[in-house]
Amino acid sequence: MGDSFGSAWWRGYAAQLKAIAEARRPDHLAIMPLGETLKALGKQTEVDEGVYDVPLAGIVGTVARAGDFDREFRPRNRALRDRWDRLTRTSADLPPVRLVRLSEMFFVDDGHHRVAIARARGATTIRARVRWISTVACALRCLTLADLPSKTAERMFLERVPLPDDVRLGLWLDDPADWFRLADSAEAWGFRRMLAGRPVRSRGELAEAWWHEEVRPVLEQVRERGLCPPPRDIQTYLSYGLDHV
Repeated sequence: MGDSFGSAWWRGYAAQLKAIAEARRPDHLAIMPLGETLKALGKQTEVDEGVYDVPLAGIVGTVARAGDFDREFRPRNRALRDRWDRLTRTSADLPPVRLVRLSEMFFVDDGHHRVAIARARGATTIRARVRWISTVACALRCLTLADLPSKTAERMFLERVPLPDDVRLGLWLDDPADWFRLADSAEAWGFRRMLAGRPVRSRGELAEAWWHEEVRPVLEQVRERGLCPPPRDIQTYLSYGLDHV
């Protein structure tokens, strides 16, 4: 695979034309901006993870250069050519790139050209110093700009109904309104529980009790009835738990 700037630029341009021809979502090729993504997902803790090899396929975003590269780090700005050409000609050992990780997603803080050239050369990993930021909603690698409104609603749901981490990994709904519907339902369930003399001491306790005492029994009923549930538990509960069971 060629690492010339012209070759990389034309591959990106051809990919954009193909996306248009296939009527794909307009944000399909857009690189993910860290600021907007963090705002949607909700920032929690932050830690330096050190230096290690990162899979290039997981690098889908940028801290501050959204207009220069697409999601696969093909150049969009012709003004990048000179620096690209200098880097492809150098024989010096280059320092690790700097990345920010949100779960499965990596965002480039420093080293955009090095990431782009490595991808153009067909490499699968790159050496990087990584800063990890944990988020309220899970950062899946497949996220696009069009998914951020739903992830914002998911984050707001989790602030009201803070499910355990192992449950959060399996959450996904396309319609933001569904998250607010679920939060109202969980809180109403908790209120009925307290009226029945079984109070909860925190939102975390409410969330865990709601999941195990309300959601999981619905999932078991759906399976026992031989119905065809959606692929994710939360979608199954939304489809059957609120209205059908």
